[in-house]
Amino acid sequence: MAEAKAPSKPRIEEHVEIDSAPASFVKNDALSPESRVFREKAEGLYRWAQDHIVAGLEELDGTKFRTDAWSRPGGGGGISRVLQNGNVFEKAGVNVSVVYGIMPPEAVRAASLKHKGGEPQSKDNVPFFAAGISSVIHPWNPMAPTMHFNYRYFETSSSGGSEPDFWWFGGGTDLTPSYLFNEDVSHFHKTLKGACDKHDPEYYPKFKKWCDDYFLIQHRGERRGLGGIFFDDQNDRPREDLIAFQRSCAEAILPAYLPLVAKRKDMPYTEEQKMWQQLRRGRYVEFNLVYDRGTVFGLKTGGRIESILMSLPLTARWEYDQQPAPGSPEADLLDACKNPRDWL
Repeated sequence: MAEAKAPSKPRIEEHVEIDSAPASFVKNDALSPESRVFREKAEGLYRWAQDHIVAGLEELDGTKFRTDAWSRPGGGGGISRVLQNGNVFEKAGVNVSVVYGIMPPEAVRAASLKHKGGEPQSKDNVPFFAAGISSVIHPWNPMAPTMHFNYRYFETSSSGGSEPDFWWFGGGTDLTPSYLFNEDVSHFHKTLKGACDKHDPEYYPKFKKWCDDYFLIQHRGERRGLGGIFFDDQNDRPREDLIAFQRSCAEAILPAYLPLVAKRKDMPYTEEQKMWQQLRRGRYVEFNLVYDRGTVFGLKTGGRIESILMSLPLTARWEYDQQPAPGSPEADLLDACKNPRDWL
């Protein structure tokens, strides 16, 4: 008779639901005071942004978000806030995570294309810390655009200790409409440019192009949407300057996006236009599951699956060889996704 196996220890993937989030998820007695303070500052920014943005979305929708707090046995935890089947939004999520522990080298490559001073030399598991906020908002009305944003701070240690050898910031905000209203996209980009210009006039043109390049669905030859800003591996100036830039970006999200939804949420639409929205959401799903580095990182580090896949819409559609009619609004949107435009 085979000997019964001892119960396995909890895996990193087995996240634990908790009644409420602690004041801080940062727990590491081996940290220097400087490292602890900055980690808590990054966490504080993302938790403030979550509260601020959820409040704005709830006011427009008239529905409250569900809140789930969770802890990660490997280290850290997070707060997931999700609205489904609201009055304005079919699905909206605003998640914060503050996680740390060890990760395989391939997860480091998924998290960052490069590090200042070179790649970590170890081929073994790498100590890391990651804090961030991520959101995707899908309205019911196909005339109202989907919007995504993500801002994060990351540390790794190639020496195996608690103190970081490498650190960087990343993030961005982008718009994915199903129908193109030039004035809406222009407002969105101008608002993001204003946030960038407070810190560096070169940020917006650089990060706008980066966004257009990053969100390319390579197997389709088209972008997921109409862009915004995107950046990664940002560590070319003091951390205090870079986290201040992230705050400006977070402060720009509601004024960039909510006026567009308020303007379009009650517009009439046809069944055919709703089906086009579903097709464009299919493109959204393709990008997120095939190319998105955040999704890959979350899966490789045993992230909370409900939070990782929160970005996917409730409904999407694929049709064989669907082509919009030449000269139609749908064709105009597709052309803008294939050939990025200047929206200013």
